[in-house]
Amino acid sequence: VSEHPDKTALISCDGEFTYDQLNRKANRVAHALIKRGVKIGDKVLHMLPRTSNILLATLGILKSGATFIPLANDYPEERVEYIRGNCQAKWIISDNDFENAIRIEDLLNESSDESNPDLDIPSDSLAYMIYTSGSTGNPKGVMLTEHNLVSVVYYGLQVADIKTKCLSVLPYHHTYESVAGILVALQKRATICINDSLKNVLKNLNTFKPDYIYVVPAFTEKFYKSIWANAEKSGKDKLLKIMIPVSNGLRKIGIDLRGILFKSVHEAFGGNLREIVCGGAPIRPEIGKFFNDIGITLLNGYGISECSPLVSVNREQFNDSSTVGVILPCCKVEIRNPNADGDGEIWVKGDIVMMGYYKEPEKTAKVLKDGWFNTEDYGRVNKKGQLIINGRKKNVIVLNNGKNIYPEEIENYVLRVPYIQEAIVKAVKNEQGQEISLCA
Repeated sequence: VSEHPDKTALISCDGEFTYDQLNRKANRVAHALIKRGVKIGDKVLHMLPRTSNILLATLGILKSGATFIPLANDYPEERVEYIRGNCQAKWIISDNDFENAIRIEDLLNESSDESNPDLDIPSDSLAYMIYTSGSTGNPKGVMLTEHNLVSVVYYGLQVADIKTKCLSVLPYHHTYESVAGILVALQKRATICINDSLKNVLKNLNTFKPDYIYVVPAFTEKFYKSIWANAEKSGKDKLLKIMIPVSNGLRKIGIDLRGILFKSVHEAFGGNLREIVCGGAPIRPEIGKFFNDIGITLLNGYGISECSPLVSVNREQFNDSSTVGVILPCCKVEIRNPNADGDGEIWVKGDIVMMGYYKEPEKTAKVLKDGWFNTEDYGRVNKKGQLIINGRKKNVIVLNNGKNIYPEEIENYVLRVPYIQEAIVKAVKNEQGQEISLCA
């Protein structure tokens, strides 16, 4: 705020806010919460649609010293009530008709104090709690401290090449978007444009014209297949296949014409898109190469909520789409119990690792040992120090001939078929229950 008070911090369907305006409104939210009796460490849920209110709630709760717990706006009531009871949250900021629900508009009307709250918030205090999906039982609360969040922002910006304007499309109840996306963007002094609906992504890319975007692999698959489908439809697919090696050859002698040669593709993404940051799962290397070839850098990274979430990310000048990039300077990675190919369990230790699971000491002890967190992902580190992810430990298929199969790798091969949008590879078992072959 002191450096760029008048720079646009946020654009959404309900207006624009400068850094100064966003800060003032967030302070009013914080003071209103404090006025209502919120103390450092109290739990506050937020469950809001995709408007500026999401950022006001996020920053307001953090500024009040409370623990911020974001939920999806479409969570069923029984899940909301379970989480509310589990964390003993006294307050929920929501437009829905929950008991004791508070609306952002009410908080803004309750306080006119726009100064920063004068609080001494310990860096090891519980600042953020993200509830995992709970697909195999009740969701678990991942506890993140203020120090965890600051570490991701500070060290993330040492290895990530963030631009100046982003389109925010991913869910805010995921750490990938709420921490690595939003908090990093604010520290970078970027402009955040909130995408109101997934069906409007391409439309909003053209409306807001961002220069970077955070996505998951499903988006890159869709973008990639859409580009080739449109090229085939217009009869330009053969030309595109010729232009890519020609462009790459020119770049080797210092001539970069990608903005001209692939202008129509760039215009489909708003004309300014220069970087796609992808996380959540490994991408197909050929998709990364394709986007890099046409002048839109695709940087693949790796993270998990329990690590706040960022562990590694590729860099623009050191980019290999077959990897998930270089490890953050604040953490260590060990590959334990490797197999003959060198692939093993990925363990992480450092400033980004969570406190544990809320009220789940046994589950915490299962994955946290002496400060080391077992991601339960399989992979290895290459000779250049880049992390390679193969898949989830629980997904590994062990055939009766002893061969370990990572289904995610085969699914990526299957996804090369243009008309396939989703793929699942599983084991076929014989009468004795042995996994003998594969089925896609």
